[in-house]
Amino acid sequence: MSADNLDPNIRDGVIHPEVRPPDDESERDQDGRRLRHAEGASKPVRAPAVREPQPRGAKIRGNRPVDQAEAAERFLAAPLHQAAHDERLWDLRKKRDVAAHGIPEWEELRDLASEIKTHTLSHLDRYLEQFEAAAKANGVHVHWAADGAEHNRIVLDILRRHEAKTLVKSKSMLTEECGFRHFMGAEGIEIIETDLGERIQQLDNEEPSHVVAPAVHKTRLDVAAVFAKTLGTDPDNDDAHYLAERQRETTRPYILNADAGMTGCNFAIAETGSVVTCTNEGNADLSGNVPPLQIHSIGIEKIIPKVEHLGVFIRLLSRSALGSPITQYTSHFRGPRKGTEMHYVLVDNGRSARLGMEEFWTSLKCIRCGACMNTCPVYRRSGGLSYGATYAGPIGLIIDPTFNKRKYSTLPFSSTMNGSCTNVCPVKINIHEQIFAWRKVLVEEHQIPVLKQGMMKAAGAMLSRPAAYRAAIGAADSALKVLPRFAVYNSLNTWGRKREMPDAPRQSFHAWYKENRMKGGKA
Repeated sequence: MSADNLDPNIRDGVIHPEVRPPDDESERDQDGRRLRHAEGASKPVRAPAVREPQPRGAKIRGNRPVDQAEAAERFLAAPLHQAAHDERLWDLRKKRDVAAHGIPEWEELRDLASEIKTHTLSHLDRYLEQFEAAAKANGVHVHWAADGAEHNRIVLDILRRHEAKTLVKSKSMLTEECGFRHFMGAEGIEIIETDLGERIQQLDNEEPSHVVAPAVHKTRLDVAAVFAKTLGTDPDNDDAHYLAERQRETTRPYILNADAGMTGCNFAIAETGSVVTCTNEGNADLSGNVPPLQIHSIGIEKIIPKVEHLGVFIRLLSRSALGSPITQYTSHFRGPRKGTEMHYVLVDNGRSARLGMEEFWTSLKCIRCGACMNTCPVYRRSGGLSYGATYAGPIGLIIDPTFNKRKYSTLPFSSTMNGSCTNVCPVKINIHEQIFAWRKVLVEEHQIPVLKQGMMKAAGAMLSRPAAYRAAIGAADSALKVLPRFAVYNSLNTWGRKREMPDAPRQSFHAWYKENRMKGGKA
């Protein structure tokens, strides 16, 4: 068959032949072409033929600064995992671009979403009160938690009053932030994650590495090994459908018999007092609707004013996260079912303090799509667990220091400052500018090592004097041509690690410009 006779989408490589269904009944556009949904743009990532130990995350040593570079180096030393991680996330980034370009009003939506968030955060007290009043009118019990510890105590008190011993929950980054599962385990409450990725991480005793795809750093062989150890599956069977079905079979009995259920919150609507969750597995619906006791953990920044505003964010969220038009389930929880109880726990945990930070308050606009992670070259190559924090990648670099400046003081330096994160953010957070701002704050407050402080001070002195800078560049270029290899490639030169230094140019740009564009003193 000639290429001209192929389906246009196959010919263009949008649907990879290996994942194209035999009877393609998917949606079509007005010209009869298959819509470029997320699953249609993916080329399958093959599991490696040989087993490679999965690199673990950053080593946490109390309040000491997280050594993200050390953990990233271990991830880079596992080439099969690093390559698969990079390929998966870049695939999501490409699908995001296809989805965004398919909507003529994409930039208008981003502007509108950003403006809605700005307005809401500027009147957050009023909308929180409106949300509480509407929720109570719907029969919901509303609680307020100043921090993660109070959130955990409130939920524990609710569970004990109902003599609940088991709780099933859907994915929630807020509960990860609060250390909820570990706290409840110490109190004798069994917590079962129902999201596939979160369940994989729970069974492997790891934290999620991505806000949307918690186990994206694992290969199928890793998952097969975890399930063989914990669920009794065939260790030699790494088929994704087999593994997902085994997880479903073992999790469903927990859901059916659980004393309580918990979900997170993507959006909380002040007008109606309702909580909206977006999932692709339906696990939030099961966790929220099957048990007799229903609890929703809500970050106070998740408030939006009206139902009509929800459509803006729904159109942006899944396209930014996965490249798909919408999540499979967009669920609204408004009030308790007959004979059941519903509780909302509204959590601050540093958000009010961040709202008062002139340079960093807009980070509260984040809708947790993960688009900045998918595009970030540092995150893609170092793995989310290397950050040693609930939030990894570019958004983590600006959120994590608001929780603990000392512990996360190294993270804002784990960036190339290329600005791609800002370019893909659906709510237009100026992420790379905030990363730079955090660097300044951490230097001014002496939250970085003395050696780095000294190096930055010296660099600042040189860069502020053009003549000294040009002289240093000339000397360095000359030295690189004659220095022996061991003098260039050593532990002191981080730029020489895992890469070859480029050849020094014949002349600097300044010298070239002066010679070619400023003859006779004219530009």
